[in-house]
Amino acid sequence: MLRLGAVRRVSRPLVRAYATPASPHALVLLEHRAGVLDSGSLSALTAATHLGGQVTGLIISGPDGGSVVAKAKKLKGLTGLLHSTSELYSAPVPETVSPLLTALLGNTPYTHVVSATTSFAKSLLPRVAAQLDVPAVSDITSLEHDAASNSTTFTRPIYAGNAIATVKASSSIPVKFFTVRGTSFTAAPSDDNTSVDVQEVDPVAVSDSPTEHVKTSLTKSDRPDLGVASRVISGGRPLKNAETFQATLYPLADVLGAAVGASRAAVDAGYADNSLQVGQTGKVVAPELYMAFGISGAIQHLAGMKDSKLIVAVNKDPDAPIFQVADVGLVADLYEVIPQLVEKLKQ
Repeated sequence: MLRLGAVRRVSRPLVRAYATPASPHALVLLEHRAGVLDSGSLSALTAATHLGGQVTGLIISGPDGGSVVAKAKKLKGLTGLLHSTSELYSAPVPETVSPLLTALLGNTPYTHVVSATTSFAKSLLPRVAAQLDVPAVSDITSLEHDAASNSTTFTRPIYAGNAIATVKASSSIPVKFFTVRGTSFTAAPSDDNTSVDVQEVDPVAVSDSPTEHVKTSLTKSDRPDLGVASRVISGGRPLKNAETFQATLYPLADVLGAAVGASRAAVDAGYADNSLQVGQTGKVVAPELYMAFGISGAIQHLAGMKDSKLIVAVNKDPDAPIFQVADVGLVADLYEVIPQLVEKLKQ
């Protein structure tokens, strides 16, 4: 077990302002895009409820964030909702949002700060935690809070998921920061009969930010989003090139209503966009069905999909590591198997 003890304290009024509360009070960062709440944030909300105390959501948006707030206030598990709106937050970057989060934590008795393990949160939370001189725990898969000792114990995968670390944040840490692996917690549902109070929070101006948002480039697809799809079809290096990758996998994905994924080797070779990469350095998925074609099963890839409910693997190599985690394995040529699957499924 790893223990996070108290780190070197520095004289900051921000830290001294804290008082130990009677019960946990979590602040959950609710990310959103185009008026839709991020599914990972909904899982982070569920994780926050496991602490057993109050849960307040935080939405940061541009002037057009009203629709997201209306959806968020109906989420089960929330006991309150904060909303800060400004042109500054229309395309937020960590440098512009961290002053707001730091100010919130300096004036209110939050004990935990929670978010999904997203690229934005992985930049924001450690930045604020460092300013408060406290540690942060990333990508947790479970948690347990001990009210008597005011300590929280987390588990998180290490070594590409081949080992699980147990980390304890003691009571000497005034605010405990952690990010949540979305596939380990169910997404918090909405309830039309629920409506929490919304408190508007003044934005914190940043006059000397070293960065600015230039543009956001998103890959558009009519298929389900890879991160939340219930079915995923993935391909590896044997698919030869981008044209073959699409011509082979897409018909099967279409007939199953599945998202398409790829191994690191396929992405590096240019067969698929890097937004489709599944694995330790790509997306972590846990669909009801995961089908891997021509993927050997390196530990980096397994780290991103081994929590899938049903894993089907097709590979010509009977010794491929993917068969060690597969529920259904077939030693065969994917170019023969996939057309037959498509034909049978269409019937």
